[in-house]
Amino acid sequence: MEFTSDQLRSYDGSNESKPIYVSIRGTVFDVSTGNSFYGPGGPYAIFAGREASRALAKMSKNVEDISGDLEGLTVKEITVLEDWEKKFVAKYPVVGRLTS
Repeated sequence: MEFTSDQLRSYDGSNESKPIYVSIRGTVFDVSTGNSFYGPGGPYAIFAGREASRALAKMSKNVEDISGDLEGLTVKEITVLEDWEKKFVAKYPVVGRLTS
């Protein structure tokens, strides 16, 4: 399934009838089983329904870092992002791709 950024935003956990999705490098994961982390009030809820690559790479919860823009990241930050990506692949099902 393909998602635009606007479509992805509707999977942020605010609607209990919808799953919670997070995108990393354009791959959209269903993180609903991690509701206590990504659901409303969770420590990573800010990533729900969004492309979170830059923020995860920088280990940041700043709104301005929540994007897929990897420009200017250090080698260390890219390595951190790769580690996050491996964890997501191992733990959460892939449901689609982010198209924009």
